[in-house]
Amino acid sequence: MAAAVSIIVNMAKRLYLILLSLAVFYEVGASDLVSGAPLRPEIKPIQARGLENAFALSTNLFSGSAPEGDEGFDALTKLGVKTIITVDGARPDVERAHAHAMRYIHLPHGYDGIPVPTQLELIKAVQTAQVPIYIHCHHGQHRGPAAAAVVCMANQNWSPAEAEAWLHVAGTGTNYQGLYATVRDFKKPARSVLDAVPAKFSEARKPAGIVDSMVSLDETLDRIKSLRSSPASSGPDNHLLNEATLLREHFRETQRLPGAEKRGPEFLRKLAAAEDRASTFEQSLSSSSDAVAANRAFEALSDTCVSCHRLYRDPPLSSAIITSPLPR
Repeated sequence: MAAAVSIIVNMAKRLYLILLSLAVFYEVGASDLVSGAPLRPEIKPIQARGLENAFALSTNLFSGSAPEGDEGFDALTKLGVKTIITVDGARPDVERAHAHAMRYIHLPHGYDGIPVPTQLELIKAVQTAQVPIYIHCHHGQHRGPAAAAVVCMANQNWSPAEAEAWLHVAGTGTNYQGLYATVRDFKKPARSVLDAVPAKFSEARKPAGIVDSMVSLDETLDRIKSLRSSPASSGPDNHLLNEATLLREHFRETQRLPGAEKRGPEFLRKLAAAEDRASTFEQSLSSSSDAVAANRAFEALSDTCVSCHRLYRDPPLSSAIITSPLPR
């Protein structure tokens, strides 16, 4: 059953990309495909082994997923790519990039939006690095397309509407309000501001620590609890859904940290269970107005967190399973 569903989803995605290609080729207003918003005609999907959700945004700029093994890097070689910019938190495959005569630039950011300093670094990197350039996150759907949009708004004069149309085509989830807010609120920086940004970039920044990740998880949980206790009329209905989406992503990204693996398989299982229950809570908010179902899902998630805290956070350091405490 799962295999059949996967085949149907892949067929639907391929059909969508074919329709998009036809729209671009025949200069049909792709607005019919993207909620009436204009789409830049130079945006074209790319089919290549080892790359997912890949697009050409201009002659020298591409966006997509992290390249998978030699196949992915071979595909980038065929595109002529010389510089890869990753906004994913995981350490990039610098060694394989060097073997394919490419250089990495690591400018990670979260799902909650791109801070202005990171926007400036992205713009400066694309202006100074060797082209062609490939920008990616993990799956090439959310953070990477938002970063590419910022670059194109600064360097190719995309409008906010064009940038948002691109996010829709790339598959950026509308639950990620911060990413959409980034392109809607973007202000092109002055030349003097960009000149002040250093053009020296690291190929692999040190990944966030497990404690930092847990702090972010706790902060997101606190915001969810606050929104759930507030009257529904106090803000837009999608604020809670946005936070639920961010929480799910926090659990997923935490599992990818080196510090998580060091804490053993049981810790990873706890994180996976928390991600699963966070996903259930998110779905209960997006697909149903049943408050009882949402409450039940959130209580199950909370129970998972309490269980994990009991093992890994709450014991005295002398008896804790891990060597560094999780935030309280």
